[in-house]
Amino acid sequence: MKKKPDYKFNEDKLLAELGDYIDSTYSGHYGQGGIQSSEVISSRGRGLDFFLGNIDKYNDRYGKKGNSEDWRKDLMKIFHYNLLALNEHDNKHRKIK
Repeated sequence: MKKKPDYKFNEDKLLAELGDYIDSTYSGHYGQGGIQSSEVISSRGRGLDFFLGNIDKYNDRYGKKGNSEDWRKDLMKIFHYNLLALNEHDNKHRKIK
């Protein structure tokens, strides 16, 4: 088994937290009814642009709305939308199913 590196910037803890955050989005208001708006947008072929646009939105909003905990949530949203954009990229260019 490959030994994990000695992370210098808490990457392992932050990735675990990101996973918990993503899990919470499936039980939150975005996931009610079994279909998320992201699924609909993606199925219409507009997913990549939508996700990249949301990355821009939360990046621009960082530090301007609320307090430092709100800003941190914006960073989590950027990471989540980045993963969704990466999935869209892979589906289009790598044909991963």
